[in-house]
Amino acid sequence: MTAQNISAAAAGTAAGLPAPDEGTVRFTARVREAFRSRRLVAGTCIVGFFVLLAIIGPFLAPNPSQLSSATYRPPSAAHWLGTTQTGQDVFSQLVVSTRASLEIGVAAGLLATVISVVIGITGGYLGGLLDEALSLLSNVVLVIPTFPLIIVTFAYVRQGSLTALILVIALTSWAASARVLRAQTLSVRNREYVLAARASGERAWRIVLVEILPNELPIIVSQFIFAVIFAILTQATIAFLGVVDVSQLTWGNMLYFAWNDEALQSGAWWWFIPPGACIALLGMGLALINFSMDELLNPRLRVYRPVRAGRKGAAS
Repeated sequence: MTAQNISAAAAGTAAGLPAPDEGTVRFTARVREAFRSRRLVAGTCIVGFFVLLAIIGPFLAPNPSQLSSATYRPPSAAHWLGTTQTGQDVFSQLVVSTRASLEIGVAAGLLATVISVVIGITGGYLGGLLDEALSLLSNVVLVIPTFPLIIVTFAYVRQGSLTALILVIALTSWAASARVLRAQTLSVRNREYVLAARASGERAWRIVLVEILPNELPIIVSQFIFAVIFAILTQATIAFLGVVDVSQLTWGNMLYFAWNDEALQSGAWWWFIPPGACIALLGMGLALINFSMDELLNPRLRVYRPVRAGRKGAAS
């Protein structure tokens, strides 16, 4: 506990308030330290903007499917991001597409992370034939080309379903994370505190949840953020190829329509640049959060900056 936290706790006790719990003080100090990182603040602001846009945007934007005679109009006061070949408002399409793109990314990333955690940690901890079978399954999924597998798989599922798209992306993107978690679990399961828990008669599920899982939290968080980025990029890629149902508005479907209607050849930059910029900006925000969370959860990755002379003199 730092001197500043101790003095704050002492001041609260002197004022008649109950002394804060040491765990609460440490958590508060860690949160304050995290938000001193400019990368974390920038990434959180970027991602928070898109989340807010996905929540309230569709209620404020005009009808994105409404046709008009104002075709291929550049950005103006009436149409902030111009119009499409059929006179549809690009800004409205962009706002409505944000929710679907985020839903696909978060849901597919969460499902892929859960599968990788279950398979990687279970196999790495239990070992034996189960570990060999799960490792073989991970290797088979890992060596299969991802995009051809997604295209072939999605050709046989029900069209127009976001759930099917999420399942296909998640079931084809968990293998690499599972291998990383398995390798980490093989390293952790023979450490002293895990062996002591086994010797004391702790059940296997409790050892995994209490002793092993918290030590792999930095990897899990990093893999989840990466899985979200991968899912958004994958959906945009296969939508651009016209594999998925294009009736659902997403950033990838906007790029698909812009390419098919020759927006690039017509000079309608306002149609294809905004969705591409949103994908890149959201990916950058998630990457900034990922780097910052690595430094926060893994002390070996933290960058220690020298204390300025003025602060050092004031502290002394």
